Amino acid sequence: MTGEEKQRDEPKSPHNERQMWWWLGYFLFGIHIVAFVMIYAVTHAPK
Repeated sequence: MTGEEKQRDEPKSPHNERQMWWWLGYFLFGIHIVAFVMIYAVTHAPK
């Protein structure tokens, strides 16, 4: 990517970056929810 192309993409960059951070936040939150459910399932499994 040349400097010229980078400048052309600049105006929409903050919105895309914010959207990426929201997506990352939801993704990590979801991973933790799944992890806690799996830990609960394993620790409370009938023997």
